Amino acid sequence: MQTRSGGIAEWLIPLAFVGTTAWLIWHLPAFMLDWIPYTSDSLRAQVEAIYLRADVTPNMGGIFGGHIDLLDIAALVLTPILAFFGARSVRHAGMEHGDASTVDRIALFIGRVTMMMIAIMTIIMLYEVFMRYIMEKPTEWANEMTLWFASFVFLTSGFYAMQQRCHIRIFLIYDMMPRWVQRAFDSFSCLLIVTFAFALVYGSYKQVFVNKLYKWELYGSAFNPPIPATLQPMVLIMISLVAAQAVLNLIADWNKEPEIHTDEPDAEEIEMLKRAVGQD
Repeated sequence: MQTRSGGIAEWLIPLAFVGTTAWLIWHLPAFMLDWIPYTSDSLRAQVEAIYLRADVTPNMGGIFGGHIDLLDIAALVLTPILAFFGARSVRHAGMEHGDASTVDRIALFIGRVTMMMIAIMTIIMLYEVFMRYIMEKPTEWANEMTLWFASFVFLTSGFYAMQQRCHIRIFLIYDMMPRWVQRAFDSFSCLLIVTFAFALVYGSYKQVFVNKLYKWELYGSAFNPPIPATLQPMVLIMISLVAAQAVLNLIADWNKEPEIHTDEPDAEEIEMLKRAVGQD
């Protein structure tokens, strides 16, 4: 895996991925209405009414008389393609963890996607400040859109943090133990993460996918985005990825030499910091 960051493609692909994914999320009711049978006609009519009000391309017409149009199909096809090439071409920065399995590459790519979402969220907030205080025409959508993006950033950054081993850990007792005890600690921590993920998914998947996603529950504001319908499934998806990454971290780190954690940066970390800021 390459160890230099840079290149316009490294940022354009995640940005395009955010665009296609955002389109799919906003038009997800079209796929549900065409591909998922609704047992209740009233519920189907309710979801259809919500979708028709929010459809970005209402005049394009659906394929075969349905709700899915050509742009929806294009976004559906492009999203996994962008994810594939983004994960293949991602380069880890000097301060990032160097090991890179297939899932590690996915986590690194999701990290770049998270950076793009932060940038987009910042632009939205700046736009709202300009419209509110300069033009005196505040928007109805900026606050909820920022909240929506911030929630996705919070969830996706957890997956990236797990891959980078930069989540909060207390090493006071861990560093005092022999390597076989450290492995036991690591295994127990991984078991707790996997158990929590399984319990969360098993205990709430029906509530999330039936009562929230299937009914396309909205936020209830003037803009009224489908925050409950999209974020709660995202919680289950990301906690599953975090658990899978925890298992991969355990396997990858099993035979490594014990690491002593201190508050002072070592020589390698100092060199990585210099490279990160462009110094020789």
